[in-house]
Amino acid sequence: MSGDRVQVLGRDVAAEAYRIETAHGQALVPEYLMEGMRPGERPSHQEAYEWIAAHRGRLTRAVARLAAGKVPRPPYDTLTLVKS
Repeated sequence: MSGDRVQVLGRDVAAEAYRIETAHGQALVPEYLMEGMRPGERPSHQEAYEWIAAHRGRLTRAVARLAAGKVPRPPYDTLTLVKS
C-alpha cells in the first residue's frame, strides 16, 4: 500500500465501526463519525465506503499518528488502532 490508499476490511458489528487498513496499520473507524449522512441512523455499507474514500487522506494520517504513539487530530482521535 502506498500513499493515501485505504482498504475497507468490513464492519465490526460489536464495535459499531468499520475496520480499515492503511500502509501504517489497521484501525477501527467509528460509525458515528459518519453520522451526518443519516442523523440518528447508522450509514449503509455503500455510504460508509464512500465516506471512508472521501476521507482517506485524513484517515491515513490518523492511523500513521496512532502507529507512532501519537494522538490524531479530532475527530479522528476516536479511531482505534488494531494492528500496526
